[in-house]
Amino acid sequence: MCLTASCLRTAPVLAVMLGLSSAGLAAAHLSPESIAGWAAYVSTTERRIGRELRSAHGFLAMDFDENASEDRRAVLGGAVVVRKMTAADLRGGLMSVPSARVHHWRGEVLIPGVAVAQLVAQLKNGAPPNQPDDVLQSRVIERGPDWMRVYLKLHRRRFVTVVYNTEHLVTFARHGATRATSRSTATKIAEVSDADTPRERELPLGEDRGFLWHLNAYWRYEEVAGGVIAECESISLSRDVPSVLRYLVDPLVESTARESMERTLSSLKARHARS
Repeated sequence: MCLTASCLRTAPVLAVMLGLSSAGLAAAHLSPESIAGWAAYVSTTERRIGRELRSAHGFLAMDFDENASEDRRAVLGGAVVVRKMTAADLRGGLMSVPSARVHHWRGEVLIPGVAVAQLVAQLKNGAPPNQPDDVLQSRVIERGPDWMRVYLKLHRRRFVTVVYNTEHLVTFARHGATRATSRSTATKIAEVSDADTPRERELPLGEDRGFLWHLNAYWRYEEVAGGVIAECESISLSRDVPSVLRYLVDPLVESTARESMERTLSSLKARHARS
């Protein structure tokens, strides 16, 4: 169950690059326009996901990509495949969020030796995953038959230290005997100031440094010969970057996000694979 680790790792990159600008690490304001833009981006993405799940021509987002055959062969061969994604509006134009940046990625891995029913049961009934250097604390706040609310205290130390108190609503659904989905929506992301000191406090939403404002993760699980293909599609929102820094920031953010998705999927495989 990938929640936030992949996106959290991009925050220090943004932090160190923004530190080169006059804005530095000052608080960033989450504007009403950004909130509306994020809602539109999420709505468009979820409509597309819904169409794919109802399609008779595939199930994974990978199946609807121009590289579908190549990527599926690579995944079945044991590779972790990661692709950057975008959302298109009704006119086919690429969507963006005013005064903010969307980070949209997708990845797949084969988990050998398991069935969908077995994997989903483990995810639904288990504890939040332990990811060293990323998760300081984790617990299930509440659990239902096909959902759970999870608390994670997230930490990343690279260039600067970023700590968040986060809560996530995770839901599960079955799509026949060999297919399933889950969705994780961050219902709270609060940057922690002066962590692990008597002055520790949460910064108000939208008045923090803006490295991670929103995060959704959409998972699909398809049983195939030899195991289950697990696919994660993650979208997150952060503060914008001054145009003068984008040529420096973009390659670092993209390489960090790609490597982070690879580590998240590889970690999932290591936890659940059966020989």
